[in-house]
Formats: sequence, structure tokens, C-alpha cells
Amino acid sequence: MELSYGDKAPTFTLPSTQGEVSLDGLKGQWVVLYFYPKDDTPGCTVEACDFRDALPNMNATVLGVSADDVASHEKFRDKFSLPFPLLADEGGKVSEAYGSYGEKKMYGKTFMGVFRSTFIIDPDGNIAEAMYQVKHDGHVADVASKLEAHQAR
Repeated sequence: MELSYGDKAPTFTLPSTQGEVSLDGLKGQWVVLYFYPKDDTPGCTVEACDFRDALPNMNATVLGVSADDVASHEKFRDKFSLPFPLLADEGGKVSEAYGSYGEKKMYGKTFMGVFRSTFIIDPDGNIAEAMYQVKHDGHVADVASKLEAHQAR
């Protein structure tokens, strides 16, 4: 099930590189929630570093989510100086709730995993943008542009 504009963002509380993070605790703020397949892989590294570099100009809380554990996230964060929390969705339940988890195919193999996707959540906790199956190249600039447009309304 995919989410779309106006849907209530599924709430969650997950462990992260900055302690427990709860979406309910971020009410009143714009949130950019991005799901990525795996720490320290080429595309995920590009995307994370692009968010890192764009963060000073984004008026939002950025959260990265994957199925990796907090220890893996901490290594990834430290290696690339990522200033935003990386959330550990080890069971995939939050990824599933956002429609960002399911069957994937790569190199002739089928497996379950996280789809690269990003959500802009408004201060009331509603989905302002739902972007599925995104490519990392140019994605963060697109997110920043859409975020800015929503905030200007």
C-alpha cells in the first residue's frame, strides 16, 4: 500500500544514532523521512551525503531509515559525518507501513528489502509528498524544491 498527499503519516518510535526517535515527538515540524536499502553502499552513500550537504538549507528534520542495526548506522554516520539520525527498522514494520518494503529483484535473485523512497511530512503529521522508487541522482535537490514549495503555501 502506497501513501499519498493528505494521508496521515504512520507513527513510529525507533532506535537511532541519536537515541529513540518518535514521529509524534516531531509534531509541529516539517520532516523529511527517507528510506534506503543499506548502509555504506554506493547509492545509499550518495543519497545520505547529498542530504548531509543540503541539510543547512532545508528547514526540516531529516531522518534516514533502513533495516540495518544502530551499530551499522553509527559506523555509516561516523564515516560520512552524517548529522541527522539514522533509524534502525530491523523488523521492517515502519518501512512496510510506508509502502517502502517488499519483494525486490537484483542480479536474478528475489528477496525482501527496503525500496528507496522519501516522504515529506507536514507539521500536522500528514503526508505532503510521497516519492517511491526514487533514484539517488538529483533526488535530494528534488526533495528540497518540493519541501520549499510546500512550506511557501
